[in-house]
Amino acid sequence: MSRNTRITLIFGGFVTAVAAAFYPIFFHPLTHTEDYRQVQKVNRDGINQADIQPVGVKVWSDPYKPTSK
Repeated sequence: MSRNTRITLIFGGFVTAVAAAFYPIFFHPLTHTEDYRQVQKVNRDGINQADIQPVGVKVWSDPYKPTSK
């Protein structure tokens, strides 16, 4: 095996490992927003938002709502 092939395989393996680590952390939630919305709806059921966050400050909102620019 030549030196260039070995370096390419090592670098490719590193990139693959980083991509495999990022998929469940970043890409899965981006592609399955409805699943996460349903989980948040169940988790936040029965919680009064006004009792938890500061008065007059809108801190707690839908994290899956698209941001406007």
